[in-house]
Amino acid sequence: MPATALRQTPLFELHRESGARMVDFSGWEMPLHYGSQISEHQQVRTDAGMFDVSHMLAVDVEGERARDFLRRLLANDVARLVAPGSALYSCMLRDDGGILDDLIVYFRAPCRYRIVVNAATAERDIAWMSEQSAAWLDVVLAPRRELAILAVQGPQARARVSAARPQWQSAIESLRAFHCTDVDDAFVARTGYTGEDGVEILLPADQASALWQALREAGVRPCGLGARDTLRLEAGMALYGQDMDETTVPAEVGLGWTVAMQDNGRDFIGRVALMQRPPRFQTLGLVLLEKGVLRGHQNIRSVDTDTTCGVTTSGGFAPTLNRSIALARLPLDCSAGSQVEVEVRDRWLRARVVHYPFVRHGKSLLPPLD
Repeated sequence: MPATALRQTPLFELHRESGARMVDFSGWEMPLHYGSQISEHQQVRTDAGMFDVSHMLAVDVEGERARDFLRRLLANDVARLVAPGSALYSCMLRDDGGILDDLIVYFRAPCRYRIVVNAATAERDIAWMSEQSAAWLDVVLAPRRELAILAVQGPQARARVSAARPQWQSAIESLRAFHCTDVDDAFVARTGYTGEDGVEILLPADQASALWQALREAGVRPCGLGARDTLRLEAGMALYGQDMDETTVPAEVGLGWTVAMQDNGRDFIGRVALMQRPPRFQTLGLVLLEKGVLRGHQNIRSVDTDTTCGVTTSGGFAPTLNRSIALARLPLDCSAGSQVEVEVRDRWLRARVVHYPFVRHGKSLLPPLD
């Protein structure tokens, strides 16, 4: 049987013309890099880079009871979003507390919300949300597949966007972190996945190429999935499918803070299960102390007992730190500062357990490692 054709974003031709190396990512043909993953990473840490993330999906949730529906659907509580224009990070759980996806929900106006979900889980998320909304007859779900999404990230990101679209400058400069606004035909949110300042811009697909070109002329460098992964890893941001999935609960992957239990009357999906299901492990950071590269799915053993005690979930070389780092599932009694060994290509290499994030706003957060 012929292979299923990969989906392409509205910016596909621009990526190809720019010489990007294209790869399959969750069924989408996406740019891995435009020549140098490390220089793209450094560009975001020091100035501004942009990512085509149009493979992700926005879903509008509207209706008189949209707020009540989302309070049921999500583990975090959208009642915390008091003023239109605010945003919230949350997990969406199964009945047994397992994580279906992690997402951001934006409060646009009374009875109007927007959710942005991950590419790999988008179709499953839509099916789940539709199933859960069946009893909420006045709630309408609208997947916005006609929108492109650009993420402009870095300390100069907002200034560069303002230079590319001067008519947006006032809105961009006044936009607070984890807030959103509408400007012209675009929806702009001061959110991102790199540990730097920046904005994510959702706009009609037929306008995406013009904005991409204007941003390039304003000094914003295109960046691919490779840099996006090293940036988010340094920032200690979990990736769905690697660091968390349906078999994990939020507390096991460092996301217990996103579960709002304060309102005893809010019966969100998975609440009862979480109360009855204590975490089996915790997620901590690792810094490799020897030459080598940490990757996902590498075994970890205790230096005291020589017994396997955990596994890495995400790992790689951190350009900002010039070291290899990882997120890892470790026993609940493991603490930052201790040493473990990681199996790297049939060798056991020493690593230090640390808290993450590893980097914030371009600066190392690592403790002394000697």
